[in-house]
Amino acid sequence: MSGALKLLSTQTASNSTSVEFTSGIDSTYDEYVFYMVDIHAETLTADIDFQCSTDGGSSYGINIVSSIYMAYHQENDGGAALTYQTGFDEANTTNFQLLMYYLDNAADTASVGELHLFRPASTDRVKHFYSTTNVHVAGPRIDNNYIAGYFNNLSAINAIKFQPSSGNFYGNIYMFGVK
Repeated sequence: MSGALKLLSTQTASNSTSVEFTSGIDSTYDEYVFYMVDIHAETLTADIDFQCSTDGGSSYGINIVSSIYMAYHQENDGGAALTYQTGFDEANTTNFQLLMYYLDNAADTASVGELHLFRPASTDRVKHFYSTTNVHVAGPRIDNNYIAGYFNNLSAINAIKFQPSSGNFYGNIYMFGVK
């Protein structure tokens, strides 16, 4: 593998309830990377979550097993920590997976991140993913979230959906294939 990225699709959330990629996820690439840029929630303390589909986006709800670590630092230097977030783990559930937690909705805030999805077209293995996000959190503080897990399913994944836990959101999400 050379690690070269090929831009496959761009979705813009503009006061949107969700963003979906329902084509282009197939056996062409063994790895897909989603870059989330200038993500901003309309609703104070909303989260950004994701889930995948095996039927082109008609339904979302594949079993997920995951774990989350978070490092944070408060803007006023009032606190900092690295913690394991047991409350956000998924234990073989069909819930949407947390990506960005407790977003600030102030006009000057935005969050960024990347999500890597491996071998989504495989029909003989689970599909692993990991994500790193930098989130401007209500408080205010910066969170760096480390999320890893897998989709516990042997069907090919062919669509992905990003959505806020409440309200609408803004920003750009870019889907790349990795050669």
